[in-house]
Amino acid sequence: MRKLSLFLVLVLFVPVLFAASQEYTAIEDLDGKNIGVQTAVLYEELIRDRVPNSTFQYYTMPNDMILALQSGKVSAYLIEQVSYGVQKANHPELTVLEEPAGYIDATCIIGNNEKQDRLLSELNAFIAESRENGMLDELYDYWITDFDPVNDTCDITGFTGENGTITVAVEGGYEPFSFISNGHISGFDVDFICRFARAYGYTPEFFEVPFEAIAPGVESGKYDIGMNIVVSAERNETGTLSDVYYSTPIMLVVLGEDDSGATFFQQLAESFNKTFIRESRWVLFVQGAGVTILITLFSIIAGTILGFLVYLLCRRGNKIANGGTNFFLWLIHGMPTVLLLMILYYIVFGSSSLSGMWVSVVGFSLMFACSMIDMLRVGCNAIGKGQWEASRALGYSENQSFFRIILPQAAQHFLPIYRNDVVTLIKETSVVGYIAVLDLTKISDLVRSRTYEAFFPLIVTAIMYFVISALLTKVVTLVENSINPRRRKKDKILKGIKEQE
Repeated sequence: MRKLSLFLVLVLFVPVLFAASQEYTAIEDLDGKNIGVQTAVLYEELIRDRVPNSTFQYYTMPNDMILALQSGKVSAYLIEQVSYGVQKANHPELTVLEEPAGYIDATCIIGNNEKQDRLLSELNAFIAESRENGMLDELYDYWITDFDPVNDTCDITGFTGENGTITVAVEGGYEPFSFISNGHISGFDVDFICRFARAYGYTPEFFEVPFEAIAPGVESGKYDIGMNIVVSAERNETGTLSDVYYSTPIMLVVLGEDDSGATFFQQLAESFNKTFIRESRWVLFVQGAGVTILITLFSIIAGTILGFLVYLLCRRGNKIANGGTNFFLWLIHGMPTVLLLMILYYIVFGSSSLSGMWVSVVGFSLMFACSMIDMLRVGCNAIGKGQWEASRALGYSENQSFFRIILPQAAQHFLPIYRNDVVTLIKETSVVGYIAVLDLTKISDLVRSRTYEAFFPLIVTAIMYFVISALLTKVVTLVENSINPRRRKKDKILKGIKEQE
């Protein structure tokens, strides 16, 4: 165990400590190099013509680009100047090219629903008024110029709500715009919307979703407002955008010299403190694990019942039932998990108030039901027809033959597969963050976005998944052993027709 721990430390920290920096002074110096950029922000368009031979690598989280830079996967990455300031405070080895890559304007995208016209008009009026009275400058100074990531405060109370609730999509892992602080959503975008909601009589409900999922979610009508959308000609054509509420230069971040003077073990201790102790972030991991366990358990139970019922409907050879089931199995098995969840969340349940967690349960239940049907088919087909004939000869009805003779034997064949599918399901739940569910993986991402550290969030998350998998696997193993004929007592073994009396 000690050797494994040492290996993990070396793998994750040594590349950071010994990453070699290279001198870059102009944007053209990066031509032919790998450059990181966050998915869907469009910053690469600012310099594409100046580095025609470069390859752009896309990352979901901004802090992932720091790790890519430190490990040499990219030579530079693009980010807003305001966010670079936060990153620099956490990673002194970062620096930027003197020349900005360009400038961007950020707006809100308005949901494609019955509130669209009213919200667009109100948001534009609020932005204009806030620009005139200095409120936008006040927000910019507090959250960007003088940002204090430890002592920040964001008032998320005082809503009257007489005009209803507005659903707002934010990234949730991007300081200083939207992030989790002391267990609550906070940041520039959150403060801006809270002030808007108080001014116009709304109650905001925030959803933390990956940046690339904000615009699709808003355009489908799932969310009323999406924050921090970079203005582009194409987005103006397809989306309903508000007026600009902030502008910022885009910088190219490269590796410089680390003058912090901190030793390896001091960095390790500080990483542990920031990940778990500060703001009691260990509570977030526990909550995320709870969500993962709930989704997994409900999906296993519902999927098992649904799959079993569908198999019972099809097992007698009904052509219509079998044809529909086979088509459904083909459809679900051939669809990526993320795509299935997004279709359910943004399209099938797009106009409903069903939360992302319960949509996840529906999606994974369907997936597990399909696996259950396949397992039952394989297991029952492995039992010879002679078993049916013998049970009927002993006086059992067809249903009694299936439940008391065939199914217990078939279970011996498919329970090992069932156990593996349980583990697979646990791992598959790690994608539910795409539909605004704060599961264990999403919490790990949000914590990493605050700490800009990878070691402890990733390792602890992996360990927690191992523990959850081990516990659920143990339960299935106990069930498997309980129906094993070799482990059953003699008085529990069926003795033909007398057992029915």
